[in-house]
Amino acid sequence: MALNTADYASSPTVETLYGDHHAWLLGWLARRLGDAADAADLAHDAFVRLLVKPCRFDSVPAARSYLRTMAGGLCVDLWRRRGIEQAWLDTLAAQPEAVAPSVEHQSIVLEALYEIDTLLRSLPPKVAQAFVMAAACGMTYPEVAKELGVSVRMVAKYVARATLHCLHLELGQTAETAAGGDPMPSGCDPVSVAR
Repeated sequence: MALNTADYASSPTVETLYGDHHAWLLGWLARRLGDAADAADLAHDAFVRLLVKPCRFDSVPAARSYLRTMAGGLCVDLWRRRGIEQAWLDTLAAQPEAVAPSVEHQSIVLEALYEIDTLLRSLPPKVAQAFVMAAACGMTYPEVAKELGVSVRMVAKYVARATLHCLHLELGQTAETAAGGDPMPSGCDPVSVAR
């Protein structure tokens, strides 16, 4: 298919972007993932994101660069979610069948694990580590300090920062839900993509 390079002078529509780049993106994802169904799902998700939050591109290479970067992030998210899911399934498999949670409860726990992962990835590594060690593992601040090679005072700052971050996220989600909206995807910066 010939690319509509003339359309890029006036910022292409999502329809033009889809026509020009869908097959290419699908092929790129299929090679990267090794699975046509996953590739189709992620290519679809990439264009849905462009529908929700349109971006302007001044050239074909800028559009492809942006789509490849977005699709790469979607791949990482897919692999991360599958890793979390596999860890959860391994944990369930190690439990006696009599204490296995219901399918509904398993789904709720899995969603909570995805949210926790997202939260922890949004924090600096040492802050996230200190928070997990103190809050989830029950380690004392001196134990965390020794493990991380920092002062007890720094551990307290890390945990306070992570807790404050959790509260900000919770308040943001509560406000968004009250307003009747869904969280917007991360912003696009086509200028930095084009350069």
